Amino acid sequence: MSVFENIVIGKSAVPSLTITVILMIAIAVCFFICWRRKHKEQTKISWLIAGAAGFVISARILEAGVHYFCIVSDNPVSRFINGNTAAFVLYGITMAGIFEECGRHIILKYILKKDRTRENAVIYGIGHGGIEILTVFVPAMILYLAIAVMFSQGDTETALKTLNITEETAAAALPSVQAAAAFDYAMMAMNVMERLLAMLIQIGLTVIVYYGVVNAKKLCLPAAILLHMLADTFPALYQRGILPLWAVEIWIAFWTLMMMLIAAKLYKRMSEIVH
Repeated sequence: MSVFENIVIGKSAVPSLTITVILMIAIAVCFFICWRRKHKEQTKISWLIAGAAGFVISARILEAGVHYFCIVSDNPVSRFINGNTAAFVLYGITMAGIFEECGRHIILKYILKKDRTRENAVIYGIGHGGIEILTVFVPAMILYLAIAVMFSQGDTETALKTLNITEETAAAALPSVQAAAAFDYAMMAMNVMERLLAMLIQIGLTVIVYYGVVNAKKLCLPAAILLHMLADTFPALYQRGILPLWAVEIWIAFWTLMMMLIAAKLYKRMSEIVH
């Protein structure tokens, strides 16, 4: 197919993508191992599993269902949102904030009524952020790696056949192929840093929501939703091609710092075990 004839895989694409996959997995695993080893007596694996399940249910099932109607399928609502940058950004950040934070609140308040420790709140956040890495970003990086390996062998036709790219799917597959071809060590560093910051954000938001649950502070949930929306604003603008990736990283780093400062203050306020 002619659209793929000029695709040139950079020399650093395969090694940088390989390292990216390894480091992303390491982020999820190391956060859990380090926190669990330090607070084994105060943490339960069930809270880690609950955090992972909370993300899957709220973001990958419920939120994705709304996205299918509002973004993917062809209808007046999706055409308006996809055709208007302001609507697209506002919709995206609002849905992410509401679904993830309300899901977090419901599980922490109504399901996880036992073993309520501040340490478990952190491990819940690790489960939430860790499964996001393992189910969303690692598969995407593995796909890019497969594309880079196939195209780097020099036989475009064989690569397209192996990746099951046809004339009908060529247009949809082209952005992924271009992204894989352009991937380098700078992209690796930014992607890994973004996931590291996102993990800290998930932990911070969990502590904020948890504090509101155990201390009956109703403002904590809307605060978490707002913070989540603010953190997602620049990534949404990046999706529309308005901002460069480096600007997104600086924005996320700032809001990560804000959330961690708030979460650290609330964490210190909580007693070690909340009955």
